Amino acid sequence: MIILGVDPGIAIVGWGVIDYGGIGTKPKPIDFGAITTPSTMKTEDRLFEVHRELTAVIERYRPEAAAVEELFFNTNQKTGIIVAEARGVILLACRANNVPIFEYTPLQIKQSVVGYGRADKHQVIEMTTMFLGLAKPPKPDDTADALAAAICHAHTGSSRLADFYNQPTSMAGKIGMSGKGSRGGRETTGAARLQAILKAEKQNKNKR
Repeated sequence: MIILGVDPGIAIVGWGVIDYGGIGTKPKPIDFGAITTPSTMKTEDRLFEVHRELTAVIERYRPEAAAVEELFFNTNQKTGIIVAEARGVILLACRANNVPIFEYTPLQIKQSVVGYGRADKHQVIEMTTMFLGLAKPPKPDDTADALAAAICHAHTGSSRLADFYNQPTSMAGKIGMSGKGSRGGRETTGAARLQAILKAEKQNKNKR
């Protein structure tokens, strides 16, 4: 499976493409890089550039899945809005090219790659470099984050854990027809869902 990982941004959009052969195999790097837009450009021009360049990457490598990191909002609301707009055109580029989209939080990505959801950036970069057998850490850091997102999907996308990881966790996914947040009828907590999935996987292994 060809997986595209994307770390959303407006100044820098990290991207990475890996090849994953399935459980028991090691993901292999195909290509990676970053889309950059200068602050001197108009916002609409920066968004257009992000969409144009990411579309070119998608058309070049034809990924079968896109792993996109969800946003972590800080106190700078203006910056957060612009980055959210960039994330919107990223999702649009994937959707327009019929690439299935899977969204992961920073905590989920760190948990998958490092084994610890509160790992720092250095640890994520180090483990990403090791997993992909790279001669040196990918630059910039946004690119390493994108590759980590792709690795996260490789580790969970073919497992029943995907049922837990890929729930709608963005605000857009939670907004219902009334315009208010909605759980979509799901009353089970995330922790309980994960426990049930792990139990089911254990039972399946015992049957083999």
